[in-house]
Amino acid sequence: MTSPADPDQGSASASTPDSDLTGWIGRSETGHDTLTAAPLIALAATLDHPVAAVQAGAALPPLWHWLYFLPMHRQSEIGPDGHPRRGGFMPPVPLPRRMWAGSQFEFHSPVRVGDAVTRQSTIEDVSTKHGRSGTLVFVKVRHALFCNGAVQPALVEFHDIVYREAQRPGDVAPPPQAAPAQATWQRQIEPDAVLLFRYSALTFNGHRIHYDRPYATQVEGYPGLVVHGPLIATLLLDLLRRELPGAELASFRFKAVRPTFDQQPFRVSATLLPDGKTVQLWAQDHEGWLTMDASATLR
Repeated sequence: MTSPADPDQGSASASTPDSDLTGWIGRSETGHDTLTAAPLIALAATLDHPVAAVQAGAALPPLWHWLYFLPMHRQSEIGPDGHPRRGGFMPPVPLPRRMWAGSQFEFHSPVRVGDAVTRQSTIEDVSTKHGRSGTLVFVKVRHALFCNGAVQPALVEFHDIVYREAQRPGDVAPPPQAAPAQATWQRQIEPDAVLLFRYSALTFNGHRIHYDRPYATQVEGYPGLVVHGPLIATLLLDLLRRELPGAELASFRFKAVRPTFDQQPFRVSATLLPDGKTVQLWAQDHEGWLTMDASATLR
């Protein structure tokens, strides 16, 4: 899983007319998983929490549901970049770069260890835009998680994906945006190759930009390994959980703004606004540029 802070370049397919892509709207798929404890223990260790047993019935921290419903594609279905070749549930967008642009979440009830969960995924929208940066295709996917046969979802996630053309000579990156100067809480993260590899393994993410340095720098032209956008979002809410351990989330949204790379520390920050329910969160790189913008609403 990736984002503009975590470019996710899949294998390009043959050209597809815009009208063909809109035919994917409404397409859905259903998956099933049982939430076991082992992935939670592993992610807790990866995020540098003390190792501790996880009891049946314990509520998952927000966003840790990404440890389940993993993409189980056969090795023969994987493209040269480490991602699955296109087709199937997702529309066959004929653009080479795929980016996780952001997500929005609605938390209705806890998702717990031991739950038997059904995930219903639906293509909500597909749209194409043409501008100075070339052609962009936007895909919005809705994921709803239902626990133990419940009629109402415990969690609803809207996942925004952007497909772009390959980088061209002379392309100019948008100007960086300064991160907020003040934060109530802040934590510095050292994104070394081991952290990125462990998170890739936990989420079964084969994209080589996160762990294969020669590929990331020589093939895709990045200055280092790319930090996963979902990892940064998880670290934002992990900061909130460390500082307000009893808080319950009603909603959360994040938007990737700028790439983050390894070998330099970055910071995750949060500020509780005066209403006592809204939390502004953000990530910034070692130069102080905003890399992810987010907000949460507490119950």
